[in-house]
Parts: sequence; structure tokens; C-alpha cells
Amino acid sequence: MTSGSTRTNVSSSHSRLHLPASPVAAASSTAGYSQYSSYEYSTRPRTAISTIGVESQQIICAVSESRGIAPTVGLAFVNLDTGEAVLSQIPDSQSYVRTLHKLAVFSPSKILIIDTAAKSRSKLFCLIEENLDDLNSNLILLDRRYWAETTGVQLIEQFGFIQDVDSIKMSVEGNYFSICCFAAAMRFIELAMNKTFPPHSLRIRYEASEGSMTIDLSTIRSLELIQNLQNQKSPDCLFGILNETLTPMGSRLLRSNVLQPLTDQQTLETRYDALEELTTKEDMFFATRSALKAILDGDKILTQLIIIPTKPSLQSTEQSINQVIMLKQFVTSIQPVYEALTGSRSVMLKEIRRVSISTTLERHQLTYQKNCIPGSIDSIKELIDEFINEDICYAKQPLELRNQRTYAVKSGVNGLLDVARQTYKEANMDVYQLVDELQDLKYDNARQYYLSLKTSELEDRNLPPVFINVIRKNNRVECSTLDLRKRSQKISDSHTEVLLMSDKAIQDLITEIRVYMSVLFKVSESVAMLDVLSSFAHNVTLHEYTRPRITQTLGIKAGRHPIREKVQRSPFIANDVFATQQSRFQVITGCNMSGKSTYIRSIALLSVMAQIGCFVPAEFASFPIIKQLFARISIDDSIEANVSTFASEMRETSFILRNIDRNSLVIIDELGRGTSPRDGLAIALAIAEAMVESRALVWFATHFRDLAKILAERNGVVNKHLAVDMSEADTMAMLYRLTDGVVSEQHYGLQLAKVMPLPPDVIDYATQVAEQLQAQVERRKKVSKAVIIGRKRKLILGLREELMHACGGAMEGPVLQIWLRELQREFEARMTAIEREADEADLDVDIEMMDSGATTSDTGSVMDRDGDRATSSQGAESTVEDDSNIADRY
Repeated sequence: MTSGSTRTNVSSSHSRLHLPASPVAAASSTAGYSQYSSYEYSTRPRTAISTIGVESQQIICAVSESRGIAPTVGLAFVNLDTGEAVLSQIPDSQSYVRTLHKLAVFSPSKILIIDTAAKSRSKLFCLIEENLDDLNSNLILLDRRYWAETTGVQLIEQFGFIQDVDSIKMSVEGNYFSICCFAAAMRFIELAMNKTFPPHSLRIRYEASEGSMTIDLSTIRSLELIQNLQNQKSPDCLFGILNETLTPMGSRLLRSNVLQPLTDQQTLETRYDALEELTTKEDMFFATRSALKAILDGDKILTQLIIIPTKPSLQSTEQSINQVIMLKQFVTSIQPVYEALTGSRSVMLKEIRRVSISTTLERHQLTYQKNCIPGSIDSIKELIDEFINEDICYAKQPLELRNQRTYAVKSGVNGLLDVARQTYKEANMDVYQLVDELQDLKYDNARQYYLSLKTSELEDRNLPPVFINVIRKNNRVECSTLDLRKRSQKISDSHTEVLLMSDKAIQDLITEIRVYMSVLFKVSESVAMLDVLSSFAHNVTLHEYTRPRITQTLGIKAGRHPIREKVQRSPFIANDVFATQQSRFQVITGCNMSGKSTYIRSIALLSVMAQIGCFVPAEFASFPIIKQLFARISIDDSIEANVSTFASEMRETSFILRNIDRNSLVIIDELGRGTSPRDGLAIALAIAEAMVESRALVWFATHFRDLAKILAERNGVVNKHLAVDMSEADTMAMLYRLTDGVVSEQHYGLQLAKVMPLPPDVIDYATQVAEQLQAQVERRKKVSKAVIIGRKRKLILGLREELMHACGGAMEGPVLQIWLRELQREFEARMTAIEREADEADLDVDIEMMDSGATTSDTGSVMDRDGDRATSSQGAESTVEDDSNIADRY
């Protein structure tokens, strides 16, 4: 995350917009942009946030906030490409993590903010301003008078689907800021963009801040959820490897799910059931994939049909016919989806099948046209067939599409239309007769008909003067003639006349279709969900993915990094993961390039996959519901923000500590190495202590061996390392296997330096220095009494957790008795070993004091102080847990 520091150069476009009072005034004003503050603003084109299948959408977002210690933020997103409006009101923290996450999910093209927020430079305004590049958005300041609650409620009543208005009003009741944002966004679209919607045609929904995992922008980037860090065009990111969708709606839904995974267990189980059925029924899977290939972008088609341009034109008329033709194909392609899901048993697939063919609307007394709406796809097909010829279908080639538009409306609707079509046909015949001998006639929208000749046919001769507009491209020559241009113009005029005469019938049809918009949007949403599930099923059939379980324990057997295993050619070495409250903070040590970063990233990625309803690459997996995901991984300097590596990581870690809680999952990689070793260790230790106390699940990868040793006796802390084989001289074999304990290799950095290689004399001197320093450390080691007490408490708490698992488990009778006896034997052995170690430590200390007369070493004092601090904090913790007499109770 970035802070609120000021930059003197802002590349994103910012503007203050004073909307005119009417669309007419807007047309003469070109939106009235002007500069504000002392920044130098420059307009830049909006680019897609990802180049691997998700196109840039036109989304208008309005943001409003309350002021105070616990700020409340209202948001309204209006997607002009999919005809959807999403309202949200978020009780946020001072870091505005939930607001920035919601903005990252939608990636709006324009963000509207009240102009007074810029004058006072509120904290939210500064954060949005500094994250504009990451959000891929432009910032616009809007006058305060356009943010009105009463206007927002009226617009909901005016544009919401009539059967949804009451539920929407109930959802947004009391959410003042989100309603005001909706009013501002709709006014901006109408007055500045000259677009509006017909009554009761806009999908409006309220989206609460709860119900999804929160992932901040830094974590989205560092975990490569949406985009590869090295190559933005590469599909090697989580979204890229999962995106086997066949429709644009499915791709958009998958991206949204990756950025905000679900937190509702029942919904996840429903998705797992549907996915399992698709993967086990091969015929259903292939029939579904085949049916989805023919489906067009339903969201965009429907949105274009409901958006009403304030200035009708020939182009808008042409687009209306195109959209009707595309809608005809979309509706027709739903039947194979219905047939493909025949025999489905899971709740979700049965619901998708029902919606895809037999969605029904509640019967309402409407104020326009129809008193009763039968909401089936068959009814919509019949309505389209009344106006449109049966053999008309959508075409991608310009000439073919123009012909489809010309003959779209059925004959007999308008006698003059039939005459215009005949004129169009005859003009086309004249063109083909004119160029019959050349047989190289081409067409595009800009030049109409033109000739394309091979240069080899000219035999190095110049073209005759009859040819005009000559363009040479590679081995072809493109040209035209005066006669061809005249006939092309005649065809164009005939086509225009056909469009204008067809427009009345097309607009009547669109008006009839708008009554069914809620049905069609539900069908589109169902198709998108089915496409996402089939994409997951495609990955499951290609890779060994398993169905995860939702439990209180994070346990993974033979888990694999989903991106890494696809990229690398050699087989991926899987590792196990196990974390409960007694092993919630895991310190991961190991050599350079031993796989620490890959291991901890795989845990976060698998958690995201599980909470979007996808199976995961593992032999077995169980996950708790994670509500916040944080990652501190990157070690790059932030040149734009003028901060170093260390300052950058401290800022991001501070953000994590302010927002972490028991339901969070955190991965930390190489914290504190951007400063001096002593300061880095001290800061890393303090941060680790704070994270242990938060009771979140944390994986902390580090090269600080002392950190692992100091925290070893802390309740809830577990030490792991990635194994390396250094048995042979001057060689290092990375095993990539997770092993218990702290890494045992003393000088793996020197060994790696030999492999690179560094000059031998440098290596020899470094080895000598390292051995001397190590000897000094070993002489000052001792085991303090506080550490021994900490070990005993940790052992007792572990016993308590084991007994609680057994209490809620399935073991009973003799099996339970045998297990309890074995548990008792193991507990007594480990407790005896700790007491024996304590006795030996006391003996060593007595001998050292008699030999040297010293009371304690510097390091020992540090260890004692640290042990005492750990003891006191653990004592407080044990009071909360009420475990002071655990052994007696059990």
C-alpha cells in the first residue's frame, strides 16, 4: 500500500467537472474540464488492467465518505458495458483497505469524488489519487449538488427492474452515502456522457462489504493474482491459469471471484458439488463446453439494447439492428446449454438449467404496455421471430454483416422497405457484373467495394489511368475505379434507406424485449457461472486437483504451487502444510533458492482457489474461511514514492499490523533485510511477536536464524525449513522438501558463493571469519529458566489441543483408549526431556560461573530478558485461555 505522501508529477488525468443543467447545455460544453490545485495534469488513455482476456470496461464509480474516527465510505459502480449498477457502503478503517479493495475489483474507468474532498485533501482522496495507476482509473471532481439522497432513491425507482425495486430500497435503507453516490454517477452519465437508460431496465444490486475475502492492492500484485509481474502479457498468473472460459461473461466473473473470494461456506460447498459433477460426468462436461462456444457476450448485447442515446443517429440505428441480430443468436444458443445439463443433480447445475430455459418473473401490474409478463426464453424467441427473419444470424465479416442487417426485418412489414431492398440487391449485382472479369472484389466498412490485385498479374506494368486510390500492400495492389465508387455509393445509399425504414420495426421490437430484460440478464449470469465452473472442470481434468474441505484447520497434503507447476518443465516437488492455533505462526528458514518463497506463496494461492469454489493442486486439502489475505513479498524500491526497500516494507507491514485479526492469513518474505542485521532482527522480532498475539495464520520466511531460535519456545510458533543436501564438497543440491526445525546448515551462503563462483581466496577468508564468529556465539549460549517454563507451557497447550480434537473426533472405545495411552506416554517423555535439559543447563551454568566468575554474558541477558517478556505475554495469554490447570483437568 502507498501512503499519503505528495507527488509533484501525476501522470493520471484529473479534472473538475461542472455538469450543465441539461443535456443540451452538456452538448455545447464538452464537459467543462478545468485544472485544479498546482498539479500538472495530462490526459492518458485507459488501458486494460490485464492483457490476457479481460477487456477494459467503461465503469463509472462515485465515492463519498463520512468523516470521523471510524469512516464510512459509500460507493456506486455503473457498468455501461454490462448494464449493471452496484451500490455498497463500507464501514472502513483509517487505512481504507476495504474501499481500495473494492475499487481494485471493479477497476473503474472514471472515479467521481466531491470537489470539497480535493480542497481539504482528505485521507481517502489522497489514497485514491496515489493508487490511480494501480487502479487504472481517471479522477474527476464533481460539484456537491449532484450528490443527493432523494435523487438517488428516485433513480432506483425509475431504473431498477420493477420486481426488484422494493428489495433494493430495503437493502439500501439507511445507507445514505451509497445512495448519494448512485445519484452522482447517474447524473454524470446523463449530462456528461449523453447516455441514459429506459425505465426499469438497469440491474441494480446492493453488495455488502461482508461476504468476501479482503485482498489489498499490494497483495494482488505480489501474488500475481491477475497479472504476471515480469511480463504483463503472459498468462502465467492465477487468473491466467484458471481462465479456460469460453464466454466474455465467464471471464469477467472469474476475475471478480479471484479478486474477492467468497467467505460463505454453504455457497462454496454448492460450487464444489457442481464442479465435482461436471468432472465426473464426461458427457455432460463436453456437451457443456461445446454449447458455451456458440454463446455471445450477453451482458454487452443487453446493455446496448437498454442504453438510449440522447442524439439518435444512423450509426445508432445500425448498431440497434446488429444488437437485435446478436440477441437472436444468443437466445437461440441457450437451448443447447439446457440440453447439456440434462440429468444434473447438484443444486447449482439444476438451478442454472432451470434459469436457462424456464426463468419466470413474478406477475406484476405494470404501468406500461403489458399487464403480465411470461418470462420464458421461448416467449422471447417467439417475439423475435415475429419481426426478424429466421435465417438471419450474426456475422463477423463486414459485407456479410451488412447483408444480414439489410434483410433482418421480415418482408411485408413495410412495402417501401421491400422496394429499397430490391434496389440494394440490384446495385450489388451491378458491382459484381462490373468486376466479373477480375474476380478480386473486396469490401470493408471504410472504402466499401475495392479491387485487390496481385502484383505478379501486372508483370511490372503500370496500372491504367482508370484505376484510382491505389495502395500497395506487400504483394498486392488495392485500388478502385470511378464506376466502382459510384456503384458503391449507390449501394451505401440503398443500405441507409433500408436501415431507416427498418428502424421503426426494430425499435418496436426492442421496446417489447426490454420487458424481458430481467429474465435475459439472469440467463446471462447463469451462463457466466456455468462457464466458470466448466473452466474449473477443464483444469481439474488436466491436472491432479482435489476437492478441498472447509474446516477449522488449514491442512494440505502434497500441495503444489498452481502457477509454478505449470511453468517449470521438471516435476514440481510437493510439500505438506498444517496450521492450527497451536501452530499459527510458522517460521520458514532455508538456503537461498531453496524454495521458501514458492512454498509460502502456494499456501496463499491455494486458499484463494479454495474460496472461489475451485479444486486445488494437492492430494488432500482443508481450509478455514479466511477473511483477509496479506502478503509482504516484494523487495523493490519505490522510486516514484521516493522510498527505499526498507521504508517500503515497513510501510506495508504497518498496514498489515493495523488490519490483521484472527481470521487473517499472512505471508511475510525476508522482512528486515533492507537495513542493518541487528536492527533488522530486532524489528522482525517485534513484528513477529505482534503477529503471534493477533492469532492470525502467519508464514514468516526469513534468513534470521536467531529469530527462529528466539521464537522457538513461544506458544503458537513452529519452526520449519527447506532442506538442502550439502554432503559433497563445493556442491549444493536443493531438495525443496519442508522439514521440521531451523535450517541446520551453518554457512550455506558461503557454499552458494562457491558455486557461483567467487575467487577462492575470498571464500577462504570469509569461511575463517564465519567460523570465528560462530565460535564466539556458541560460547555465550545457555538455556534460561524462562525458556524452560515456556517450553513446558507450550507442551501443555499442545496436549490440550490434541484432547479437544479427540473430543470432537470419531474415535471411541478401545481405539480411543490406545490413542490416549500413547498420547500420555509421549507427553511424559517430552516433559521428562525438558526437565533433564533444565537440570543440565543449571549444571553448565554453575561450572561456567566457577570457572570464569562471571554472572551472565551479554547474550544470555538478552535471552533472559526476551524469555521473561515471552513468559509474561504467555502468562497473560494462558489466563485468557484459562489453561493454568490443564494437566489437572485432563
